[in-house]
Amino acid sequence: MTEAPRLEPHPTALPADELVELYRLMTKVRHLDTSAIAWQRQGILPGYAPMQGQEAAQVGSVKAMDMDRDFVFPTYREMGAALAAGVDMPEFMATHKATWNGGLYDATKYRVTPIQTVIAGSALHAVGWGHGQRLDAIREGRPETDLPTALIFLGDGASSQGDIHEAMNFAGIFKTPVVFFVQNNGWAISVPTEAQVAGGSVAARGAGYGIPSIQLDGNDVEAVVRGTRAAVEHARSGKGPAIVEAMTYRRGPHSTSDDPGRYRTLEDERRDAGADPIESLRDRLLADGTLDADAVTAIQAEAAEFEEATRLAVQAQGPRPGAEMFEYVYQEQTEALKQQATQWREESEHV
Repeated sequence: MTEAPRLEPHPTALPADELVELYRLMTKVRHLDTSAIAWQRQGILPGYAPMQGQEAAQVGSVKAMDMDRDFVFPTYREMGAALAAGVDMPEFMATHKATWNGGLYDATKYRVTPIQTVIAGSALHAVGWGHGQRLDAIREGRPETDLPTALIFLGDGASSQGDIHEAMNFAGIFKTPVVFFVQNNGWAISVPTEAQVAGGSVAARGAGYGIPSIQLDGNDVEAVVRGTRAAVEHARSGKGPAIVEAMTYRRGPHSTSDDPGRYRTLEDERRDAGADPIESLRDRLLADGTLDADAVTAIQAEAAEFEEATRLAVQAQGPRPGAEMFEYVYQEQTEALKQQATQWREESEHV
């Protein structure tokens, strides 16, 4: 059996303008994420899954993709990835407002699939899509050296699900063009990584499937971009899947219904969280003269304006017609469902 190689980061350093754009996006993400928690407390949103501390992992990984042909498969915590891909944020937030399941945005336009709340479920979808891209190339007689590639988001907790084994095993066998992007944020809700990931590393599991991997600092956005680019180049070239494990930290609760104080202390968070990804990039850009204090202030103001515009648009969203709950269950409605729909309309709409 041939041991799966370790991937090395892409050799090209990021230019200053790209780092500034990453900082701008990450700042918007932080503002929106922090505000979304407040919106939930104010009753604007029924629920939300915070992502503070994971901005570099999400923004950096998406920026390594070609969003004209690749596809991103998120979970319920990838607001930063969606924003980096250009998804309309009020339409994205429709799921958190319970206006629409999976988001109102056009998945085919933005090439980001609807929000996935089934733990590890998006991995199966992504591998299926990637396998389809490879089969299309074979059927059309195209060389398998420039394939559209799927970026799959999962957490360290999701890596313990059986779906991940099936997805990685299938992808490894059939050389599927996918990148498994693991945000190892230290916690599977209230269970620490060391208590639910045997061996302590998701990347290390790649060897068992013949999948090359790279483990990197998920708080360093340049490291994320370069590591993900290397993984994408590997998958796109027909060599099969790759694993990127971004070591980061979930600085807030698992969701707005979670109380992290029940399983860790503030001292634990301060000790284990590591460098703040946004502050680190800001300090770097200030130190090398790429940005000055006025530029940072302007970026912060832009992010605050963006957050306010998003809030107003989310609040303006009206409820979806209640009858839709009956229309998207089966391709052809059953008699029982038709009866329920009729009864619901009589009681709710008086028709």
